[in-house]
Amino acid sequence: MEIERAGIADVLIIGPKKHGDARGFLSETFKASALKAFGVDCDWVQDNHSLSARRGVVRGLHFQAPPHAQAKIVRVTRGAIFDVAVDLRKGSASYGRHVGVELSAENWRQLYLPPGFAHGFCTLSADTEVLYRASAEYAPHAEYGLAWDDPALGIEWPIGADEAQLSERDLRWPPFGAFTSPF
Repeated sequence: MEIERAGIADVLIIGPKKHGDARGFLSETFKASALKAFGVDCDWVQDNHSLSARRGVVRGLHFQAPPHAQAKIVRVTRGAIFDVAVDLRKGSASYGRHVGVELSAENWRQLYLPPGFAHGFCTLSADTEVLYRASAEYAPHAEYGLAWDDPALGIEWPIGADEAQLSERDLRWPPFGAFTSPF
């Protein structure tokens, strides 16, 4: 398993190795000790699995406020996404900045983001399946979000607003400038 820093403190790109032969492959997709070497020591409590039927589905930018804040490890088992983590940690040198990484079934990379980040993704192909592990259970009363297309965040999404498919809830999140971070 290869792990590298993603350009913002504490965000990691994880590259699990695949060992394959004529039968298929085996991949160690999670290893607590490898993450611990990078300062990640979480009690992982929930796994989520989403399917997006079309290219251009945008989910996010979501986060849960403390004490329900979540660390996440995101991976794609079918298709591809552009995955984004926005730093919401007040006092952080990268507050308000983001990291965007392509994750796909082909490149087999994963993204780790610690608590204090908003998370979202855009599907790059139809029938994309995303799995993510979380360090806290889903708490609807603690869930918040930011406008995915807020120019203040400077995210260069690989789709235009006319292609984006969002839930009604995700269309109503406020811009970054109207937001007070709970982190």
